[in-house]
Amino acid sequence: MEIIRLENISKIYQDHGIPVQALKDVNLEIDKGDFVVIAGPSGSGKTTLLNIIGSLDIPTEGHVFLERDNLTHKKKRELSAIRLRKIGFIFQAYNLLPVLTALENIEFSMMLLGLPDKERHKKAMKIMEELDIAELANKKPNKMSGGQQQRVAVARAIVNDPLLVLADEPTANLDTKTANGLLDLMQKMNEEKNITFVFSSHDKKVIDRAKKLFILKDGMIVNGN
Repeated sequence: MEIIRLENISKIYQDHGIPVQALKDVNLEIDKGDFVVIAGPSGSGKTTLLNIIGSLDIPTEGHVFLERDNLTHKKKRELSAIRLRKIGFIFQAYNLLPVLTALENIEFSMMLLGLPDKERHKKAMKIMEELDIAELANKKPNKMSGGQQQRVAVARAIVNDPLLVLADEPTANLDTKTANGLLDLMQKMNEEKNITFVFSSHDKKVIDRAKKLFILKDGMIVNGN
């Protein structure tokens, strides 16, 4: 079942008044249960493409469809609501709120959705137990390792049962053992829970696990499967 379709996506930024083409005529489809990697060298447009898939950025040209709903001309408030309900994000820099504990970070998006305290707590603790990080519940990010912070970020991304999870270079700040453990975890969730993952990465460890691979070069897809 198709959940994301991009049609003829181009993105042009202005850099001190000079137009820079980050993406050019990109077309791709992502299905439910896919484990997708968008690969390519630095500056190829990976993060821009991921941000457009997640409606954090809008294309200069083309159309983005989420479950066949065209997102391209929706208002910012509508897109924000769609992201909150349907898309989980995992960032290279973790992006945990430093003043909150791990449990509070995971509960935060559920609070924005208006879930009652007891339900939030129950769901957050359940996902932490599944990811083997329940002992981190009362720790703040500065008391965690990079791998622990990234697992909390994964928990936060999936706790609302999103349609898909977008991960931007999630292994970049992790050592090989920790990175492989994190990838094992996400692969398991993909296989057992049918969660759809889309990565941007140039890490071979990530690329080797792709069910579907798109390679970007100079803002264009030069290979896809």
